[in-house]
Amino acid sequence: MGAEPVVVSPADYASPLDVVGEHITVLASKEATRGWEVFLQEGPEGSGPPPHSHTWDECFFVLGGSVQFGYGDRALTAAAGTLVHIPAGTTHWFRFAPGGGRMLSVSGNGNASALFADIDREIPADAPDIPRLIAIARRNGLEMGA
Repeated sequence: MGAEPVVVSPADYASPLDVVGEHITVLASKEATRGWEVFLQEGPEGSGPPPHSHTWDECFFVLGGSVQFGYGDRALTAAAGTLVHIPAGTTHWFRFAPGGGRMLSVSGNGNASALFADIDREIPADAPDIPRLIAIARRNGLEMGA
């Protein structure tokens, strides 16, 4: 049997995961879509991951506010309406800019939803244990740093 269509209305959203201060709502997991994952990401000013890379593509569409992105030796501030695609294996980072922001992200054939769930479950947002955070990231296919 093939994949079934996925429809998720706001009333059906899962509770947001707290990923070290950023709130991530899994809209569609790879189990639901049989491949891609779709997330709503919201964060206060300054929240976001350090430089990292992984084996899956990632695409971000800024819905509100602005988000600072970095990849390679480039950095940019993406305003609402901007799309940023990060190919698999590219070291990148982002930070929600002053006032915070909101974006839709799509990840291809990766483990992002498991990563976010593990961080939400194992890392307290108010006092993150960085060595443990790095171990969780590696366990889920991320490499930290440049």
